[in-house]
Amino acid sequence: MFAFFLESGFLAIVLFGWEKVRPGWHWFATWMVMLGSHFSALWIIVANSWMQTPAGFHIVDTPTGPRAEVVDFWAVVFNPSTMDRLSHTIMGAWQAGAWLVLSVGAYYLLKNKHLDFAKASMKIGFVLAIIASLVQLSTGHSSAETVAETQPAKLAAFEGQWETTANAPLSLIGWVNEAEETTSSLAIPGMLSWLVAGDTEHVVTGLNDIPADERPPVNTVFQLYHLMVVIGMALIALSVGGGVLSWTGHLFKMRWLLWIMALAVVLPQIGNQIGWAAAEIGRQPWIVYGLMKTVDAISPTVGAAEVITSLILFTVVYLGLFVMFFALLDKKIKDGPGLVKLSVYRDKGGTR
Repeated sequence: MFAFFLESGFLAIVLFGWEKVRPGWHWFATWMVMLGSHFSALWIIVANSWMQTPAGFHIVDTPTGPRAEVVDFWAVVFNPSTMDRLSHTIMGAWQAGAWLVLSVGAYYLLKNKHLDFAKASMKIGFVLAIIASLVQLSTGHSSAETVAETQPAKLAAFEGQWETTANAPLSLIGWVNEAEETTSSLAIPGMLSWLVAGDTEHVVTGLNDIPADERPPVNTVFQLYHLMVVIGMALIALSVGGGVLSWTGHLFKMRWLLWIMALAVVLPQIGNQIGWAAAEIGRQPWIVYGLMKTVDAISPTVGAAEVITSLILFTVVYLGLFVMFFALLDKKIKDGPGLVKLSVYRDKGGTR
């Protein structure tokens, strides 16, 4: 609730306060909106991470059945996967924001409009995109190490690894045949063992050592995970390469690359969604890993009709919000950057 009120309260100042508050207050409100968004992400990730790597609780028997009770609040908050997942998620959000800036800047350059604004905003966007993409690579690696330790079935599904072995290969691309329990892939020998433990002789648990009813849909998870990695690598290449070309001035003359930059705005969004899907499908059949299966978490008091109705309503509402968001964003981009009257700030004793 604190995060919601912090974000929503200051958002009104950010949107409508340009000519009503001093520049310093507007700048402060902008940072508070960002802080509120990050707080929202924190508690969402804490809850989800606890379901992935539960900690700080014990099980008690009640008249209605077993129940988990918190015994260490901070162990719940900082469970084994919280910080890796939080940092990875935040970097994904930063990339999405950076690429929106880069996409709009590239669009203006292609249309030969607002050129100074476009060039300046793209240079700032590249700085954030480079930092976020490289840090996300690091947090992704750290997260994979945690997965190897706490969710071996998920790691095995990520890589289509059936046999428990040292010198485990890292698959670059491939296809998993779940019926025959085989994986056909282009792989680097020993790289998976080295990445998760820094030692090619490290033994990685394979799916054959995990009960069949405790494995996720392997090929689905394998493909989602590898597509996420491909998108991540592509964003690093575009960020670093585009940043260098931007600072040397060559990018602004390369229309084909500007088109790629303009269209690449969808990549962080797709990558974030695919990464989320890989993580959530990869923990199946568990809703709380190792403790409660998804099939056992169905509420007996909620009927099928209620579930379908709520899904339809959520779908309609969010589709409507998406259409509204896209229409307003399109209008704002086409209108171009607005100019705030300098006299307003001079009268208030401020500067811009």
